[in-house]
Amino acid sequence: MQTTLFSWTRRAAVLAVGAVLATAAAAQDWPQRPVRIVVPFAAGSSPDILARILNDKLGPLLGQPLVVDNKPGAGGNSGTDLVAKAAPDGQTFLLSVNAPLVYNTVLFKRLPYDPFTDLVPVSLAATTPNVCVAAPGMGVASVKDWLTALRRNPGQYNFASTGNGSIAHLGVELVKLRTQSFAVHIPYVSSAQAATAMLQGDVHFACLPPVSVMPQVQAGKLVALAVTSAERSALLPALPTLREAGLPDIQALPWFAYMAPKGTPQAVVQRMHQAIAEALKDPETQRRLQTAYFDPVGSTPQELADFMLKELRLWRPVIERAGLKPSD
Repeated sequence: MQTTLFSWTRRAAVLAVGAVLATAAAAQDWPQRPVRIVVPFAAGSSPDILARILNDKLGPLLGQPLVVDNKPGAGGNSGTDLVAKAAPDGQTFLLSVNAPLVYNTVLFKRLPYDPFTDLVPVSLAATTPNVCVAAPGMGVASVKDWLTALRRNPGQYNFASTGNGSIAHLGVELVKLRTQSFAVHIPYVSSAQAATAMLQGDVHFACLPPVSVMPQVQAGKLVALAVTSAERSALLPALPTLREAGLPDIQALPWFAYMAPKGTPQAVVQRMHQAIAEALKDPETQRRLQTAYFDPVGSTPQELADFMLKELRLWRPVIERAGLKPSD
């Protein structure tokens, strides 16, 4: 019996080693065809721009083209759910942002997916400081002017965001909580549409990714007030932080992360992570990212998992205190 048990144990060990080697070999052969990168927002949105910049480097690194597939809808939930339910064969990845990966788990009573169990972290790719901007018709030139106008005229002003529960939404809600002011929220499906709404006079202000608003600021069509990062951004050094303007507890930073469907082979996830890390270190890619106001980050899958849990602990109380619902 001992001999038989030993034989089966040794055979199991050999099979296990063989499976590991086979998985590693498969990862080396991956990918054999173009890889789909699902962006759960419209073309021209910040994650879309980021995906296309990184794809230009990731394609040569992986030996196959990476194709952006825009799947906007439901505040990013539609495209995120699509990836959560995709085949875990290494052919589909997600490049998404704060809300569908963390905040919507609090905002929505029911999500068709759970980002913490139905998706596998790959890498935190980049961050960007949101820029609070006002339409010229609002008549403000500084954060002090902006907050004074909101306090003195409750309900007179409205603001745009990139969707319910987005960091563009929650950042302003946090300002409203801290200053006991009020403004009406109007969500849009992308930062480009939100910026266009301000230019058309449909909304008065917003805190949006700089790639969507800085060209209009530089053209004199919008007024830049502050950045939502904790410190001044090296990408926008002339703009003060909200902290400098007297709001010390406000930091609302958009971030962008790659995820894969649950069950994607670990060796494939690791190779994709390594390719992203290499792409983010490429000087030309860094130049293009900085031109579009992205700060490259890079992380291990575990670091991204830990970061998402930290974000959940940080923003859950904000969402609950504000009493936000999907329709807000």
